[in-house]
Amino acid sequence: MSVIVTDNGFSTDDWTGSFIAQSEAAANDCDYGIDLPSDTAPETLASLTNAPMIRIDFPSSADGRGFTLATMLRRAGYQGRLRAKGHVLADQYAMARRSGFDEVEIDDDLAARQPEDQWLFRADWQNHNYQARLRG
Repeated sequence: MSVIVTDNGFSTDDWTGSFIAQSEAAANDCDYGIDLPSDTAPETLASLTNAPMIRIDFPSSADGRGFTLATMLRRAGYQGRLRAKGHVLADQYAMARRSGFDEVEIDDDLAARQPEDQWLFRADWQNHNYQARLRG
């Protein structure tokens, strides 16, 4: 099982579609989600701007390439649902949201080690960041 983390805390997954690898996507307009590995080539992101859901894998909490991919997708005009999946820590939640992710998918073991209150502590990500403090 997995837990979905949003600004409101933990919830169950309400996505009813399936996920396929980017290489299996037949067209830009589709009703399935696209799974992207963290080593996805940035030049391939423009073809995904109409997908309803994109899920980017985080194979390690030390691998920040997913944050870059999320930022690039949003800058390319992606307005669909964007999910980080895997080894994202509660301390990284604010960065995930600022990068463009709507939610984070973690496994039950990580949810047990880092309970909901740790994630909620970082849910006010828009006001508590370095740039906001500099702007006053």
